[in-house]
Amino acid sequence: MNVNVKKLHENAKLPAYGSAFAAGADLYACEGADIGAGETVFVHTGIAIELPAGTVGLVYARSGLACKQDLAPANKVGVIDCDYRGEVMVALHNHGREARCVEAGERIAQLVIAPYYTAQFCEADALSDTVRGAGGFGSTGTK
Repeated sequence: MNVNVKKLHENAKLPAYGSAFAAGADLYACEGADIGAGETVFVHTGIAIELPAGTVGLVYARSGLACKQDLAPANKVGVIDCDYRGEVMVALHNHGREARCVEAGERIAQLVIAPYYTAQFCEADALSDTVRGAGGFGSTGTK
């Protein structure tokens, strides 16, 4: 699948896969950013993307950045709709107790492109029965 990407900043880098079977393509900061402990900062990628109709861009944390530097997307998973043409930015939150610095060119998140369904929501008086029923929040496990 070809995906058009427009550079909005001279330092912008196109998303890139780290290995042949990587599901997520790395997103890169186009500018440096300082993120204080407990703070959230919008980090610019300097790119806009044209996702194919029927797909969504899901922005996830990079495990190394989250585990080693306490930096992860503030909204946990960012959603880029296929009709959005603005700059892709990542709201990075510093979960740690020390300020962190993101350098220009650093990998800050990963982008997974996935298909989605648009549902027609229909009001119903009853729903079908299942074994699980209305059990939630850990009801299917022992601990």
